[in-house]
Amino acid sequence: MIALVRAEWTKLFSTRVWLGLLLGSIVMVAAFSLFFTAFAGEPESGLPAVGTRDFEDLALSTAGQSANILFLILGIIGMTQEYRHRTATPTFLTTPRRGLVVIAKLIAYALAAAVFAVVVVAVNYVTVAIHAGARGAAPALDGDNLTTLASSLLVLVIYAVIGVGLGALLRNQVGAIVGGLVYLFVVEPIIRSVPATAGAFKWLPGGGLEALTATFEGPDLLAAWQGGLLLLGYGLLAALLGTLLAVRRDVV
Repeated sequence: MIALVRAEWTKLFSTRVWLGLLLGSIVMVAAFSLFFTAFAGEPESGLPAVGTRDFEDLALSTAGQSANILFLILGIIGMTQEYRHRTATPTFLTTPRRGLVVIAKLIAYALAAAVFAVVVVAVNYVTVAIHAGARGAAPALDGDNLTTLASSLLVLVIYAVIGVGLGALLRNQVGAIVGGLVYLFVVEPIIRSVPATAGAFKWLPGGGLEALTATFEGPDLLAAWQGGLLLLGYGLLAALLGTLLAVRRDVV
């Protein structure tokens, strides 16, 4: 298994896709953190003022709330590149037990996502600390804020795992990425905004995300630990289904 995980890391770092996604995440998180802090406390923005507990919870959740889509894409690409570049057949011939290949990908990309998430979360904190500090109230690295940052890190890792599972389910790289984007930015917002279905939102991945990280516009949500378990459950379910289908389906 260790050799398989190392092989997946070699594949990951042999291209520049990981670098583009990491830099994109950094830029996205830094931009959102800057804008959030800039408008914090403004009456028309509805955002809590700098220095308050609500501000720190929200500002330090930016990484998990904004960069999750890029970590999802990282996991999708990690799985679907085998099919896109026609390397799935030799990979599965080298390791006939396909389940081990998928498990190795899950472990490799979860570890890579954890490393990348540390960088992204650190950028989130530093950006907020510098900007909020210039406004007179930099957030301290106390227990509450460390918990908020750790929650964002966990979200990013789980979304990468969900991406690997989604890639194993769909196999088509473009289809999986487009499907993920449509679900996150179209399906979930519709479910959330329609009164008849709004109550179901808290049981969806987006509901788990918002329960685990801070939000100022969420509906009735689960407790933070429940949201974390729900989101982790979706990640494990996607991984399990992806593994089972990878084992059963023919490679074309």
